[in-house]
Parts: sequence; structure tokens; C-alpha cells
Amino acid sequence: MRVDFYGFVRQYHSLKPEIDAAIHQVLESGEYILGPALVRFEQELAAYSKMKHAVGVNSGTDALWLAFLALGIGPGDEVITIANTFFATVEAIWFVGARPVFVDIEPDTCNMDPARIEAAITGKTKAIVPVHLYGQPANMPAIAEIARRHGLLVVEDCAQAIGAAGDRFAVGELSDAVGTSFMIRKNLGTYGDAGAVLTNRDDVAERVRALRNHGSPARSVHTMGYNSRLDDLHAAILSVKLRRLDAWSDRRREIAALYTAGLQDTGLKLPTARAGYRHVYHLYVIETERRDEVLQVLNQAGIDAKTHYPIAIHQQAGFPWGHPADANVSLPLTEKSAASVISLPMFPELTRDEIDYVIDTVRAWMRI
Repeated sequence: MRVDFYGFVRQYHSLKPEIDAAIHQVLESGEYILGPALVRFEQELAAYSKMKHAVGVNSGTDALWLAFLALGIGPGDEVITIANTFFATVEAIWFVGARPVFVDIEPDTCNMDPARIEAAITGKTKAIVPVHLYGQPANMPAIAEIARRHGLLVVEDCAQAIGAAGDRFAVGELSDAVGTSFMIRKNLGTYGDAGAVLTNRDDVAERVRALRNHGSPARSVHTMGYNSRLDDLHAAILSVKLRRLDAWSDRRREIAALYTAGLQDTGLKLPTARAGYRHVYHLYVIETERRDEVLQVLNQAGIDAKTHYPIAIHQQAGFPWGHPADANVSLPLTEKSAASVISLPMFPELTRDEIDYVIDTVRAWMRI
């Protein structure tokens, strides 16, 4: 049996008439950039997210980058974040000229550990960027309280967790801005790259709208900006998919429960969902010191398991940029996790037979 990691084509086939019709409608409209399909999706996304503003941009990377610019984060500033995330989280900090400062993670959720934040704050600290890793929100009440006490900005990296929620908060409720991604691999993904900035701050939304369109607040009026617009074709596709997002998230949670039930006595470290949180399982990540062996067994059995993120950012060849002292940073929990992660196939269209095959392959190799 072959078990793919992503189900892009299956999902497209399940929605083909609606997606094809949405694309056709945009093509016939003649309005492809900053047109009505984008306006409609932004309104739908803001309503879904219970946020005041949603601003469509070119990618999740640009969403973070433009949010940082809109909030005035720049050269000389320090931004606290984590190192077990996709490289773009830190690239966006570097893009604005700021310096990333890493803190270690909680051993159970692998999200930012709030207990480690205050020791990393200096007179140069401007913001905290928690990453909602694998689909589970970070402990935002604790992070937001630390930020409030120290007068810091908070920007949430929600590229993996759209539709997730905490027990006492919604994503975005406790921060200045949220950056999210709609590239094809995400829980809500279009057929290419796309992203959005979500915020309850009028000033941030206004600034990002200008920045994404050559600094233009009105036609033929320009300050300084960039070309980072979410086009109407992608927006129309995302509108179709957004209506299914909660059902897809529920299915991901069902699949995660099946994996957990089938693997709970294997000795593997399985994902931990914080009590009361809505984890949407962008990834189902297990950990084992025998990572390379397990990964090889799965791949040889036709199961397209992968690793996310096996090299922590502070250990990447591209780090550090202009900050040699950072080469000595030590993040033992982050490094331990990075060396042991395996992501099992996870998408809503997975069949029970495929799920059982993954579980049975792991158990057979472990002779359980």
C-alpha cells in the first residue's frame, strides 16, 4: 500500500465543481488583483477568525514581515521566538533588520515556554513571536501577560493553526497581529502561495494594506511599499475551502485520536493536546531516539512520513546573520526534539485502511 503525506489531488477532486466554477467566475470578471473575490474572502476570513481585519498578502512569510513593518519593528530591536519552526519565522525578523532571540520550548507541546521568556528580555526587546506549532496554540494568556508587563508587542505565527483555539482565548485575541499562510500544504491551502495578516488594530490593518500594494493608500498615491498582494484567483479558491475548514479540522482530530490510540503503548512520544485547547493537527508528530530507523521503515513500506523540523534554526547553515555571538546559543529541549521528530501522514481525506496501515507498520517493526 502507498500512503501519501498530502492529499492535495483528493481534496481537489472532492471540490472540483465548486473550485472550477469559482475560478471561472474570476476569469470571466476581468478583475484579478485587489478585486471583489479578494474583498469577499478577507471579510469571510475576518468573520471566521473573529477578528476585525484580514488583509490578504502574497505568502505567510510576507504576512509576518509586513506585520513587523506595520508595528515599527526594525533595526536594533530584539524579537523573542523559538527555533523549532520553519525558517521563514526568523527570516521575517531578519528582513526588518531585527535580531531573533530564542527561548526553549515546553517538553510536552513543543511550543514556546512562557517561563523562559522573561530571562530573555533586554532593553532592546520589542516583541514576542509565539509559533502555534503543529496546529496547537501556544500558551497565549501567559505570553500576553508577560508582554503587557514589559510593554512588548506580540505577533502570532499561525501558519499551522488556522481554526485552532485555546481554552480561554481565540487565536489573535491577545496579540497585536497574526500572520498566517495559505500555501498548498496548510490546513487551508490554495494552489500556490498566499497568506494573510489578521488584526484587531485599525492602524496595523491600514498600514499592511498600503505596504502590500507599493505603499499606496489610494490610486496613484504612493509612499514606500512592496508588491505582496493575494490575487483574486487564490482568494476565490480559499473562499470555497474556508466553508469546509471546521469539518476538515474535526477530521484531523479524529485521525490524530486513531493514531494515538494505536500507538500509545509503543514507547514513542506522542503529541500532547493541552486540556481545553482545540488542536487542529496540521502535523501529527511523534518523537523517538530511533528516528532514522523508524523513518526508513515507514518509507520502505510506502508510507510517506517526513521530518519537521529536524534542524533547529540556530543550528542552520544560514544562522546567524551578522550576530556571531548567537552561534553559542543552547536550547537543549529544542535540540532534543529536532533530533527525534517524525511526521506521520495527516490530511482529512486519509482512509481508515491507510491509517491502520501506518499504525500496523510501526507496531510490526517494534514487534508489538
